[in-house]
Amino acid sequence: MKVYLAEPRGFCAGVERAIAIVEEALRRFGPPIHVRHEIVHNRWVVENLRRQGAVFVGELDEVPDGATVIYSAHGVSQAVVREGERRPLRVLDATCPLVEKVHREAVRLDREGRQVVLIGHPKHPEVEGTVGQLPPGRMVVVSRPEEVAALALEPTRGIGYVTQTTLSMDETQGVVAALKSRFPDIHGPNREDICYATQNRQNAVKALAGVCQVILVLGAPNSSNSNRLREVAERSGCRAYLIESTADVRREWLQGVTRLGVTAGASAPEILVDELLASLGDASIEVELISVEKERMTFPLPKALQG
Repeated sequence: MKVYLAEPRGFCAGVERAIAIVEEALRRFGPPIHVRHEIVHNRWVVENLRRQGAVFVGELDEVPDGATVIYSAHGVSQAVVREGERRPLRVLDATCPLVEKVHREAVRLDREGRQVVLIGHPKHPEVEGTVGQLPPGRMVVVSRPEEVAALALEPTRGIGYVTQTTLSMDETQGVVAALKSRFPDIHGPNREDICYATQNRQNAVKALAGVCQVILVLGAPNSSNSNRLREVAERSGCRAYLIESTADVRREWLQGVTRLGVTAGASAPEILVDELLASLGDASIEVELISVEKERMTFPLPKALQG
């Protein structure tokens, strides 16, 4: 078997920053450090941080007064921000800077008097946080082109859209096209808000699909960007499976396969890739890197953790 490894794959700059924030807070302030929701969507990462002393909670009412709490990389609503400010808590925000960019764009559109449409998947933490940047009812969410026809918007008031960062370009373009068809004067960002890391990983998967019979995507089932990688591979004509670890691989998937592609979502650590290659018998397989982009992006830690 020949294995083709996608580059880039795995951790992006936003995920690396979020994990570093938890680890540095543990080092400086000592455990326990409370984290609202999963810091990123990956069970291996969450369990590793839990062993170091992180305590993951659903909401701030589970955090005792005087404790340190970290907001996840997906971002939080303004209601959560206000609650954190009211409480005697040390708050650290691990929201990805690219998600914060979408928040700012949504607020700007609203201040201009526009009705705001968010292209994204309802109930995803990033979408909930973005919707929560505005008062209730001021932002609507659509995820598919066919939903656009049912939007109850007033074109004379002006309309603007933003997008969830972890979608695929293909599905986003379809919704954008439907919005522009119904609302020709709709205002969008200068560039679509799909983050650089999401796009790079999708491009790498398309390159894998051109040479592979099967692609394995390492990532959590609740990870939006990992699910999009599987979908992009399938739309490119290649069988693809989303797995959390080597234990999820079924033998029948690889029967007769001589060209296997491997990638990882933006919140999946490289150790999972190493374990997968070892399980395939790294002494008897040939590994080739398929690179579409070298990523050098980094994001600084919050000022409270610098120095």
